Amino acid sequence: MSNATAAAVKLRTNRPVTPGSPELSRLIEVVAADAAARERGEVSPRIAIDQIKQSGLGIFRLPEHQGGGGASLPELYELVIALAEADSNIPHILRNHFAFVERALRTPGNPVLQRWLDWAKEGKTFGLGASELGIQNIGSGHVETRLDEAGDGYVLNGKKFYSTGNFYSDYILVQARTAKDEAVTALVATDQPGVDVDDDWDGIGQRLTASGTTVLTNAQVAPDDVLFASQQEVKLPFNATFAQLYLTAIVAGILRRIVVDATELVKGRERNYYHAVTASPADDPILQQTIGRLASVAYVAEASVLRAAEALDAAFRSAIAGEPDIELFREAALRAAKSKIVIDDLALSAATQLFDVGGASAARQSKGLDRHWRNIRTLSSHNPLAYKARSIGDFVINESALPNGAFF
Repeated sequence: MSNATAAAVKLRTNRPVTPGSPELSRLIEVVAADAAARERGEVSPRIAIDQIKQSGLGIFRLPEHQGGGGASLPELYELVIALAEADSNIPHILRNHFAFVERALRTPGNPVLQRWLDWAKEGKTFGLGASELGIQNIGSGHVETRLDEAGDGYVLNGKKFYSTGNFYSDYILVQARTAKDEAVTALVATDQPGVDVDDDWDGIGQRLTASGTTVLTNAQVAPDDVLFASQQEVKLPFNATFAQLYLTAIVAGILRRIVVDATELVKGRERNYYHAVTASPADDPILQQTIGRLASVAYVAEASVLRAAEALDAAFRSAIAGEPDIELFREAALRAAKSKIVIDDLALSAATQLFDVGGASAARQSKGLDRHWRNIRTLSSHNPLAYKARSIGDFVINESALPNGAFF
């Protein structure tokens, strides 16, 4: 057991961690302390996820009078950035769980969602079974996974890909269709018979997120663990904004880590090139300029994410009030898309510039600095930047409608 893992055992509290609390700061420090060991395969991410569950972070957004952390939506994104600075894999694992909590918060009158939310209050986390291969129109919402009647309940059969976080979750929200082609969300436990969550993700980055395959084979579903389309909340406009902005927030967190790593590289160097401006790397104006640019990029990325989060917060509040304002949702989607378009490029460049301040020794595998570029490249590949930019351009020039679904 590492020192950080031993320290994490002491993080258990009788109430959920809250924004700005010493307990939250300590939790993030523990996640950061074991990040390198996790990357080397010496420590399982499950340890960090278990500590997060015990800390009550899963209900960070739930109001305090309901037993939660009382965080605002922008404060949730601040948390994502801070966790990503510590280890970008950890907040990515939790993305679908936090998306579920937001859905439950927006629909307080839905008894099924509220019952599931009660389990989140007990420290349980939720994954998602949505993406499938073989679907021609990616993001159209069509799935082949079937929910069929069986006895007094139902059974699920299907195969989900890119199921980030399921390997570490207690429950999975599965998107499926009935024999009558009705869309449903069905809940299964990850440890029940017929549910096989495989850690077979082989991406170049975000390697510890277990974004692999979930196979459902006659997995039993209780009657009250199914949400039929007729029972679900009204579909909100631009309903992918939360998840899209969440990924950009992770990239913003990686940028903060790049600044930390670049600074440590410069401070740790005693030698400099014979043709450098100064003998000391820390006093070298060229290296100082590089660090200054990296710090500025990180600042702009974080500010951009939080500005988009403010717009999304206003949109969600209109939905909770019972009158979803499409203009607010469009503005949030626009800000999130614009943030991604600029931040992805800046972040990939920053991950490369990191090596400019460290010399050849920065490329040693033991330092693991290549993970930043790999992780950013993987996160930014979740949806094509080009299609977002084209859609925004068409909107600006021709006032054309923006894509109103997944991946925007």
